Amino acid sequence: MSSFKKTNVKIYAKKEPNITPDSLYWKKLGVPSLVKEFGPIDFIDFSPVEPHYFAVTCSVRVQIYNPITKVVQKNLSRFREAAYGGSFRSDGSLICVGGNECQVKLFDANSKSLLRVFKGHSSPVHRCFFTLDKTHIASFSDDKSVCLWDIPSEKKINTFADHNDYVRAGAISPVSTDTILSGGYDNIVHMYDTRINASVFNVDHGAPVESVLFLPTGGIFLSAGGTEIRVWDAFAGGRLLAKLCHHHKTVTCMCLGSGNKRLLSGSLDRHVKIFDIATYQVVHTLDYPNAILSLDVSPGDDTVVAGMVDGVVSVSRREEEIRPSKRERNKVSYHYTSNEFHSESIDIVVHEENVKLMSKHDVCLRKFQYSKALDNVLVPFIANKNPNITVALFQELLRRKALKAALAGRDSKSLTAILRFLIKNIGFCRYTCVLIDVASSLLDVYDGIEQSDEVNKLLLRLAERLKEEEQLTEDLLEVQGALQLLLCGASAGDSSETNTTTVATIQPSVNAQSNFVVNIT
Repeated sequence: MSSFKKTNVKIYAKKEPNITPDSLYWKKLGVPSLVKEFGPIDFIDFSPVEPHYFAVTCSVRVQIYNPITKVVQKNLSRFREAAYGGSFRSDGSLICVGGNECQVKLFDANSKSLLRVFKGHSSPVHRCFFTLDKTHIASFSDDKSVCLWDIPSEKKINTFADHNDYVRAGAISPVSTDTILSGGYDNIVHMYDTRINASVFNVDHGAPVESVLFLPTGGIFLSAGGTEIRVWDAFAGGRLLAKLCHHHKTVTCMCLGSGNKRLLSGSLDRHVKIFDIATYQVVHTLDYPNAILSLDVSPGDDTVVAGMVDGVVSVSRREEEIRPSKRERNKVSYHYTSNEFHSESIDIVVHEENVKLMSKHDVCLRKFQYSKALDNVLVPFIANKNPNITVALFQELLRRKALKAALAGRDSKSLTAILRFLIKNIGFCRYTCVLIDVASSLLDVYDGIEQSDEVNKLLLRLAERLKEEEQLTEDLLEVQGALQLLLCGASAGDSSETNTTTVATIQPSVNAQSNFVVNIT
């Protein structure tokens, strides 16, 4: 006797995410370590020299962490009010920090000594950076000005006051000592030349600017504000090159990674988007538990640090592959002669039989209990989570010409379950043909039989649902006809033949639905 063949259930696989080298590369970051601070994390900056400590500016101090142990190595706390924007010099020996005290303070990163205090701003200083020659500091303040300070003399050299609102973003050119970039809450990004003490040009970002960044060549810069990142050409006088609109909340920070080949942007939407600098396409996304205010990546992408609004610092470090040493590989346990087990002659190998479990509805089908099989696939778990199983059983009952027998003799409760399933899924293109036959059989079985008010309401709702599908199909055919005319005018007759075939395929479905609606009415 041949074995019973199970119901053929079509499984429609979901689209799997594309696995790219970038996704594999960034997924090697380990589970993040969370460090709690006392306030929102304003700024994060990695030291450019090994061991690449990173400075976290938060509340009234700057904490310098070891990226491996995640422990505070040094603490700069010479502040009476909030500190902002602590950043390292290119040699890693000095740190400049702004703050609510309207000053820029210069510290020795090794001894924590306060070396210089630059006074001259009248409002808090949110960002400050060292210039390329290591002897000057550019500061960006809420007093709408950008100042350039000389470190040896502790004096102000230049002042630029072209903004009309707070200046919260700034950057220094990686190739020129004399070029400074500033972004303000007046939506404007200014590029300054310290040799002429004036703005060379300005561009309108369209939203308050939260962060600006130079690419390594110095000829292209980026501005972040609102939900957009905009790419500008500095050599062409600020010509707009691209808009990156992949965040749905304010973009707060940007940094470069992977040897300046990748752009990372953090946002209040709790995501970090990683872009390919060559194409400006998103190659990976990192998710965080809260809105992101600051972000930085260590040289070599070994560590990614993000600071959040709730004072949590997330430190993700790349996991190194643990490989056995040469001595361990030479051990006997690492040598395998074969993957198969070779038993001795006195041993008997008993192969385990794989017992195939049969679902409840298949058991009922095997016993020709069609009505009971239909009840088993109409339970909420299967009908809602796996409607393809229910449709597959309907199709099997149609093939066996047993659908009317399975539908007959049902009470209002079971009829309600069938009608609700039809209303919910009859518009899904993969199920429409089968479910229209089911609905026609249901009407044939219960034609002339008085039903409850709930069943009558569901029948009317089913008729309305089919009218909606019919109208939708007609609208799509009209759109298809319009597209066909456009394609015929632009190309040869191949496309028209294809479209004609498509129309001929869709039309019978429309007629079937039209006839079915008339029968219900």
